[in-house]
Amino acid sequence: MTPSLFSPPGLSLPPSPARLSPSFAFRPRAAPATDLPTSSSSSDPVSQSPPPPRVIVVGAGLAGLAAAARLRSDDVPFLLLEASDAVGGRVRTDLVDGFLLDRGFQIFITGYPEARKLLDYRALDLRRFYSGARVYYGGRFHTVADPVRHFSDSIKTLANPIGSVLDKLLIGLTRIRVLSRSDRDILTADEVRTIDLLTELGFSDSILDRFFRPFFGGIFFDKELETTSRLFEFVFKCLALGDNALPATGIAAIPEQLALKLPRESILLNTKVESIEFDDSGSPVLRLESGEILRSELGVIVAVEEPEAAKLLAGKYKGTKADRKLPRSTVCLYFAADGDRIPVKDPVLFLNGSGKGIVNNMFFATNVAPSYGPPGKALVSVSLIGLFEGASDGDLAAQVVRELADWFGESAAGSWRHLRTYRVAFAQPNQCPPTDLTKDPRVGSGVYVCGDYVTSSTFDGALVSGRLAAEALLKDRALIRI
Repeated sequence: MTPSLFSPPGLSLPPSPARLSPSFAFRPRAAPATDLPTSSSSSDPVSQSPPPPRVIVVGAGLAGLAAAARLRSDDVPFLLLEASDAVGGRVRTDLVDGFLLDRGFQIFITGYPEARKLLDYRALDLRRFYSGARVYYGGRFHTVADPVRHFSDSIKTLANPIGSVLDKLLIGLTRIRVLSRSDRDILTADEVRTIDLLTELGFSDSILDRFFRPFFGGIFFDKELETTSRLFEFVFKCLALGDNALPATGIAAIPEQLALKLPRESILLNTKVESIEFDDSGSPVLRLESGEILRSELGVIVAVEEPEAAKLLAGKYKGTKADRKLPRSTVCLYFAADGDRIPVKDPVLFLNGSGKGIVNNMFFATNVAPSYGPPGKALVSVSLIGLFEGASDGDLAAQVVRELADWFGESAAGSWRHLRTYRVAFAQPNQCPPTDLTKDPRVGSGVYVCGDYVTSSTFDGALVSGRLAAEALLKDRALIRI
């Protein structure tokens, strides 16, 4: 989750468009066995195969796509291997009963610096959220508004119970402070837990419990706010510099746009790497699930989640125990509703500030992007923190509806139809202190890793890590352009 409250004027996004037909134009081909070297072709499959690719990238999530884009910019040929049936990794969208369902609650912040360099925002047709939130507390909703975007709304809410007037002034001072610092300074600064930083800055318990825990706890999937202050300040800065938005055709439009800029023949889907081993010379050798073997001329970039990277590299990955804490998890539930029966028409995020129940945040996705649902229908997105392994999907859906009936009324929530539940075990790496958000991507001779666990657990962190891994490889091979 990556919503924004403290806005910037900077990027002007168009108003919500007329309904668009969902379009997923990018569909690279799957890899038939004949496309890759096969161990059955001879006793020495490598010598009898076509020349090896110069670089192999394992994983076509945001990090792998960014690494491939960087290689492409220096005209270095590569092969991008993806185990699933489409690019994107965790950033995927499904079409269910005419609704666009992102796999987990994901909102894009246009203030991400690396994303601004790589993505064409206009082509993504981004739809904006209201710059603020509505907090459910004391049996009613209270608005928290961005004073830059919605000055009159923010003045009206100064005396509401979501924090004191001093708390709201402190938010403004924190905004000024983070905007005055470089990203590098923020990501390498001394760190504490986010909750400790906020307490030290003087925020009251009321705003910590009613706003910061559901809002930033929803971003980091960490209600206790134990995530490093480095990540909090980086995200806070990006929120101050960008809009919260969704691509009109789903969050998957982001990786699809990156993939469309790459040579189609360089991407192989449904191609799972089983292991990465090292030969007698120390060079990496990839063994596919099919039994086929691949080598690369220059090196391998491993762009998968950290647990999978550790498994593929069979102990060669040098991540410390501190780097490999239990990941953050979430459950996202989607419901369909009649468009004329939803209680709110605004494109706003709702937060649970009551301290009760399992719902952390929710929004009506079709209020933000009408293209997320069929004509006349509304899509409800609800986010929980944790996996709730002891509860069935049906039980969770029923409990969510009961809670939201208290928020919006039984006549509204009682008619919602459950569409799908996504349980995302690895939603984000756990980035509690101690952290290193500027890790060296080199993990062995000719092997590099990238992903949001290498940098920051954000869309931008994944993109940065992919670029840095590719640049490390190019530098080591003396191919980088100065």
